[in-house]
Amino acid sequence: MNTMAELMEKLWLTTGIANFTWGQALMICVGLLLLYLAIGKKFEPLLLVPMGFGAVLSNIPIAEISGPEGVVGILYKAGVETEMFPLIIFMGVGALTDFGALIAMPRTLLLGAAAQFGIFTTLIGALALNYIPGFHFSLADAASIGIIGGADGPTAIFIASKLSPDLLGAIAVAAYSYMALVPIIQPPIMRLLTTEKERCIRMEQLRHVSKTEKIVFPLTVLMLCVIFLPTAAPLIGMLTFGNLLRECGVVDRLSNAAQNEIINIVTLALGLSVGSKLQAEHFLNMETLGILLLGLIAFAIGTAAGVLMAKLMNKMSGGKINPLIGAAGVSAVPMAARVVNKVGLEADHHNFLLMHAMGPNVAGVIGSAVAAGILLAVVGG
Repeated sequence: MNTMAELMEKLWLTTGIANFTWGQALMICVGLLLLYLAIGKKFEPLLLVPMGFGAVLSNIPIAEISGPEGVVGILYKAGVETEMFPLIIFMGVGALTDFGALIAMPRTLLLGAAAQFGIFTTLIGALALNYIPGFHFSLADAASIGIIGGADGPTAIFIASKLSPDLLGAIAVAAYSYMALVPIIQPPIMRLLTTEKERCIRMEQLRHVSKTEKIVFPLTVLMLCVIFLPTAAPLIGMLTFGNLLRECGVVDRLSNAAQNEIINIVTLALGLSVGSKLQAEHFLNMETLGILLLGLIAFAIGTAAGVLMAKLMNKMSGGKINPLIGAAGVSAVPMAARVVNKVGLEADHHNFLLMHAMGPNVAGVIGSAVAAGILLAVVGG
């Protein structure tokens, strides 16, 4: 009889019900919420689906799926700790991106640079939170949080994995959540900072960009990175390599692979890996709330800075630049450019700004990588 009771007790102790903590149950609900946002609302589904499912897997008691010998834990160690996954995704982004709009109107690089202002102001804000009980952000933590303002998920993951791996889950969730919410967050800021007349400005058609220019451009960007900011070389190097595959015209198979199979496989693995950091003991604390709030502020400041810079450029050009395109300076490609086009069409149904907005949008990708390099150089030692 005692043996039977002991067996039943052992069996009970192997069930999830007996081992669940409230934190694990809550984080499984968070994972399900991410799945709902991805599937029901179509918010960044390519990453939020594996990330949400990874969060559910990582909070299953006893299973240790995200532990050192668990499948998700092994993926994290192989691809995120080594920084391989975000860098390969950057290669895919380069292969998917046409830099023609930026080459045709190079001054939009200033808009991509201005939109990174949110990164550095949020870094200061994160350090200021240390004066509030419950927050303990180091300079490295603040740098990792600030990069959310660039609206570039792979860059945020790359920086967090190097500087603040314990905060990776919260930073990744914030970065991709705000990227998904671009159509909701940006339009009110754009309307607040521009007049109806400014939103109706029609820009000149972009000039044709030759194939030679498109081949030379990524090589030029890489050389400038090598000379002035080598710490950004991992991100810039993979971005420009992917773009060169796209534009050179002699490696279509490699370009197609980078745009499809490779980036899809790595996105799947990266999402599950990041989900492994959404464990209750790492995520449920005051610092996570601070990261989510600061990430929103960083994104809003980046958007506003881009619009204000575009307003200044508009005045200097004699009214030839629509200030709305400054909002595309954040690197949420191509969603931010689409939002700019949508807001422009609301003001003037015949004013198509998509191609003009793609210039600052791809400049934002370069800008976020440069900002990451600066942070690594200054903070990473």
